[in-house]
Amino acid sequence: MLNSRFVATLAALTAALSTFVPVARADTQPDLINIYTTLSSKRFIDLTHTFGVDTPHWKGFGEMKVRTLYTIKKDGFHVEEFCHVGQWGTHVDPPAHFHEGLKSVDQIDPKDMLMPLVVLDVHEKVARNPDYVLSLDDVRAWETRHGRIPAHAFVAMRTDWSKRWPNDASMQNKDAKGVAHYPGWSMAVLKLLYEDRHIAASGHETTDTDPGVATTKDDYSLESYVLGTNHYQIEMLANLDQVPEFGALVMVAFPKPANGSGFPARVIAIVP
Repeated sequence: MLNSRFVATLAALTAALSTFVPVARADTQPDLINIYTTLSSKRFIDLTHTFGVDTPHWKGFGEMKVRTLYTIKKDGFHVEEFCHVGQWGTHVDPPAHFHEGLKSVDQIDPKDMLMPLVVLDVHEKVARNPDYVLSLDDVRAWETRHGRIPAHAFVAMRTDWSKRWPNDASMQNKDAKGVAHYPGWSMAVLKLLYEDRHIAASGHETTDTDPGVATTKDDYSLESYVLGTNHYQIEMLANLDQVPEFGALVMVAFPKPANGSGFPARVIAIVP
């Protein structure tokens, strides 16, 4: 039998160790697993258009080409070769798209790919005026309803212009004189968002940041401003009518081409 002094020493040692070594519990999980469990129960909304040879695009780009290299019937596997510019379909514009020396696609921080989603909904105003541009009043109205736009947010402009997809003529909406009529941002709003609210990125449903009446004259000053802040933007978003103005998260992903000036992106909202 163990003597009483040894038993007492063993009990004291066990008590001391228990203060340093946590006792495992079956019902505990690492924090990220708990977060995943929560997120996986939410709705995932794809904000990305499927792209192909008929995809609407900027007037200066050529058409996309697809060539089948191997087939399952002949070779046992299927491989296609895609040829298109980086700015094709729903895509990322990195700062290097307009400014030498700023971030290229491969230099975008992964932390800037998961953000709170803010939707500035002006689709009713755009329905009345296709040349509508976002105003500071639109931002103030949003903040009256939801509070200050949070830092590191992704701010999307909802116009429902994506419902015109994939009709390129409808997306450009040109009049008899060849002037395009589609909505856009304003410099006042962009400066507020990037310089005061400190957002991480922005996006829209149209082919350009600037409104159509400006891009008809090859005026891309608003896009140049955004990318000049060394932040990226996403063009030609979809399904913004399916997400709330606030309360969702957005995931943005794209390949990592060396010194990339743009690439098709996949954008997904996680909706409460």
